[in-house]
Amino acid sequence: MVQRPPAGTIPDAPGSYQFKDRDGRVIYVGKAKSLRSRLSNYFGSSLPVRTAQMVASAATVEWIQVDNDVEALMLEYSLIKQHRPRFNIRLVDDKSYPFLAVTVGDEWPRPMVMRGAKRKGVRYFGPYGHAYAIRETLDLLLRTFPLRTCSDNKFGRHERAGRPCLLFHIEKCSGPCVGEVSPEHYRALVDELLDFLDGDTDTIVKRLEAEMRDAADELAFERAARLRDKLTSVRKAIEKQQMVAERNEDLDVIGIDEDDLEAAVQVFFVRRGRVVGRKGFIVDKVQDLAPGELVGNVLEGLYYDDPPLGLPKTVLVPTEPDDPDLYERWLSECRGSAVRVRVPKRGDKRALQETVTRNAREEFTRHRLRRASDHNSRARALNELQDHLGLPTAPLRIECYDMSHIQGSDYVGSMVVVEDGLPKKSDYRRFKIREVDQNDDFAAMEEVLTRRLTAYLAERDKPAGERPGRFAYPPQLLVVDGGKGQLSVATRVLEELGLADEIPVASLAKRFEEVYVPGESDPIRIPRQSEALYLLQRLRDEAHRFAISYHRELRGKRMTKSALDDIPGLGPTRKKRLVKELGGVKAVKQADQATLRSLPWLPDKVADAVYDKLHGAGRR
Repeated sequence: MVQRPPAGTIPDAPGSYQFKDRDGRVIYVGKAKSLRSRLSNYFGSSLPVRTAQMVASAATVEWIQVDNDVEALMLEYSLIKQHRPRFNIRLVDDKSYPFLAVTVGDEWPRPMVMRGAKRKGVRYFGPYGHAYAIRETLDLLLRTFPLRTCSDNKFGRHERAGRPCLLFHIEKCSGPCVGEVSPEHYRALVDELLDFLDGDTDTIVKRLEAEMRDAADELAFERAARLRDKLTSVRKAIEKQQMVAERNEDLDVIGIDEDDLEAAVQVFFVRRGRVVGRKGFIVDKVQDLAPGELVGNVLEGLYYDDPPLGLPKTVLVPTEPDDPDLYERWLSECRGSAVRVRVPKRGDKRALQETVTRNAREEFTRHRLRRASDHNSRARALNELQDHLGLPTAPLRIECYDMSHIQGSDYVGSMVVVEDGLPKKSDYRRFKIREVDQNDDFAAMEEVLTRRLTAYLAERDKPAGERPGRFAYPPQLLVVDGGKGQLSVATRVLEELGLADEIPVASLAKRFEEVYVPGESDPIRIPRQSEALYLLQRLRDEAHRFAISYHRELRGKRMTKSALDDIPGLGPTRKKRLVKELGGVKAVKQADQATLRSLPWLPDKVADAVYDKLHGAGRR
């Protein structure tokens, strides 16, 4: 258990503090206006159960002093993102929400469905609950804003061929690939689409109505009918954006439903009075939280990274966060202008808040039904492994290793990690075998395990306070794919490094799904329908998949390299351009000499060298 720091050593100043376990792993990060006052609370006689558990698990406590409480808040969240401490609450986004994105930085921008991290040169709208909702909206809008939706590769193919695709013929693309639209007109279409998605819909509707009337007055009934269809599509798209506030209002509305262990959060994004997107996630309440603390953590998770839709002028919350002034100052600094965080008391805002909270409550009910069986099965799997393998504790961190090669070439190893019964892909590692030249899985396994565990020992011996590296944390169960031979290799490595008493090891044989442990000649028969065996099988299969994918990647690179490598005058830049323009390495191999010589940027001498290398010097 962590010892209380000597009196007078903790500064009476704002900052962030970190509790660490005996391995130097950060297990909790907090912030405080006064480090001295806040840390003294952890050494009192009566602590909440989960806080007491954290303090009992900690070996040391450290702190970083900053100038003000806003800096303390930002430092705290930065450290939480870096270390992912087990006792800090976790915002678990159970899916990657899709956005309607417009690549405004491209020469010919295109609207598309996009997920993941925010990219430069892209405008985002949403997020939407489902990708099909974006595609439906786009399909409605493309008749009015006929922008390209094709990939860059497809655009390039049609540009080279000089023929547009079907979308141009059905008037859902203006044909920039074949010069059917000027850059100025195309950019105007992009700007109109962006304004429409921002909520400025009246201008577009009025323009289409005026053009339709003009066409009818001129007796151009076919053009008037097309404009009528465009107007209908636009109005249907507008209906999908629910109006919930005044047209000049930008809001984010947060609703929360919770129990003692978890909370469901729903966020509605309102821009220019319309709901333009929504998002939901689950909060894993590892520590005891008051309602105000929970709201504060949700705000940090939502707005620490630059949100795709930007920061609104007002954030509506169900409960005022602890120290609301701190969060308003922080958000105002991020936005560059004033941001209010408030609890709506009456009227339309209160009704909207209740609607979002009701969504959170319904999602929480669905989540608990989904997760009840998942959580219970993971807990059963870990407890069964502890019982069957005779482990001192349930193995919260398990590592599994596998090898992959073809006749000794491109030899690779994989390490996959499971924590609390779930894959932790950020800790997956892959190894390119350096010292084994032949088909020898035992030697390859020995090399991989030695490298991984030697790195762990180096991390363990680091001076206190240094940032942990990639191999800082030991497994509570090490699993190797194979039988007694692989197990003996793993046992020997652990004994040579002095880790045999610290890290339990087992092997899983493929043939009968038999589990071997050191000191036992017969395998341990784990029941075939048990959660423990299912977990080991999934872990072994994941290690095999990860090793195979790395092996194929190396083999592909080697084969590609051998085809176009060592050609005089064909450096990396020319090689990349040649492959791109002809459509792949296979296309380069199939190209005749005239085709290669026709490339204006490729010298004839180099084109001849490429042809000679791929077809033989005597075949010209």
